[in-house]
Amino acid sequence: MPRTHLLRAASVLAALLVSPAVLGQAGGPGTLTLAMPIEPPNLDPTSAAAAAIREVTYRNIYEGLTRIDRSGAVLPALAESWTISPDGQTYSFKLRGNVLFHDGSALTSADVKFSLDRARAPDSTNAQKPLFEPITEVTTPDPLTAVITLKRPTGLFLWNLGWGDAVIMSERSIANNKTNPIGTGAFKFASWTRGYRIVLEKNPAFRDAANVKLTKITFRFISDAQAQVSALKAGEVDAMPNLGAPELFEEFKKDGRFKAVAGNTEGEVVAGFNNARKPFDDVRVRRALTQAVDRKALIDAAYNGIGQPIGSHFSPSQPGYVDLTGLLPYDPKAAKAGLAAAGYPNGFTATLRMPQMTYARRSAEVLAAMFQDVGVTLKLEPIEFPGQWLDQVFKRTDYDMTIVAHTEPLDLGIYARDSYYFNYQSAELKKLMADVATTTDTPQRLALLGQAQRRLTEDAPALFLFLLPKLGVWNAKLTGLWENQPIPANDVVDVAWQ
Repeated sequence: MPRTHLLRAASVLAALLVSPAVLGQAGGPGTLTLAMPIEPPNLDPTSAAAAAIREVTYRNIYEGLTRIDRSGAVLPALAESWTISPDGQTYSFKLRGNVLFHDGSALTSADVKFSLDRARAPDSTNAQKPLFEPITEVTTPDPLTAVITLKRPTGLFLWNLGWGDAVIMSERSIANNKTNPIGTGAFKFASWTRGYRIVLEKNPAFRDAANVKLTKITFRFISDAQAQVSALKAGEVDAMPNLGAPELFEEFKKDGRFKAVAGNTEGEVVAGFNNARKPFDDVRVRRALTQAVDRKALIDAAYNGIGQPIGSHFSPSQPGYVDLTGLLPYDPKAAKAGLAAAGYPNGFTATLRMPQMTYARRSAEVLAAMFQDVGVTLKLEPIEFPGQWLDQVFKRTDYDMTIVAHTEPLDLGIYARDSYYFNYQSAELKKLMADVATTTDTPQRLALLGQAQRRLTEDAPALFLFLLPKLGVWNAKLTGLWENQPIPANDVVDVAWQ
């Protein structure tokens, strides 16, 4: 099966690797120009699912009561401390004093109540609204104390409060946060040139401003892998946290002007089926197509062999991971037999709506070739992310198949949601995830997560392909950039030049 065509860009991109020269800072002293492949649709992470929003705003502009650091640990953020009641259902947070929003107003417990009540309200548009479902009440005994009462013990509650969707906002600015974000973070919004860049400036009123070394951050949006490489080599950008040209990553590692690190993300690359649409409403079809996929060959062709195969929607870096890649192994003969048993001995034709990211495009091309081997014709339809994909696929579920990396951590529970875009329904999985949410005993919770992973693999609501690596490349004189990405973020608060 021809797959080498997916590496056709390698020779062209290699020509961009010119002889070494000294790199300067793209924007001058105290500045950082960081490139991203996707431009966010807006700058309010509580309004939409696009990870690109959080990659710009997490900790830089907005903060939550807690935060998740580069190692995946939960740390204090706007809350300097907290206590938990013996029954695990009441959390009392002590807020930091003298914290100001970027408009000069003071943070109080009223802002915490407003933000969490808004996130869990019936009309909430928060993409992670289920995270807030356990909350029954938020009270404010005094301006620097917020008390959250839960319906039941929730083992990951502090972790959930560290997500980008749980940031604390002011009611005074909420109407304009999509285009003029007001947070409490180390950087303030300065400007947005649509299609090109977002500029942030250092917040002089930040509580730890003395330790923030950068004065200006520019987020450049460069979707084309060839242009990313060119911009790095020319010194037009200082950092590319997720390089779109994996075939050139090793070359960057050999170039002393750069630091190139292959880190981990929480991004499970999955090709989702619309489980409510024929023929994908038949589990026999979904299982057969799973067995049509050679994950190792796909990773070799689509991502230059960089990436770890997954058999369910769970990151191998997380406790509780179970390797299920062998449960429905690559077996084209079994795939053809499964399709025949489901009533498709001659295969069928389906359309895969494919966003423009490099991993998605290349993986979709490989899938189309592999499906052809078992008689299934996969038509590839390019669409723009986040706009078209969020509207057509995520919101309206108007698709046969799609492909995307789910970058939120520990997000296996999305398959238990009634109206998630896969249109997958499983009473057994819902029960398992409900038990996971209420179990505070760690070994028991991990065992339940293992059962949930197996349930997903057996039902195959999506093709679980590989864990997206974080191929970070940046100026060797930079320190403080994240090597791994346990949560969608380009947190630059601790970045400095040597």
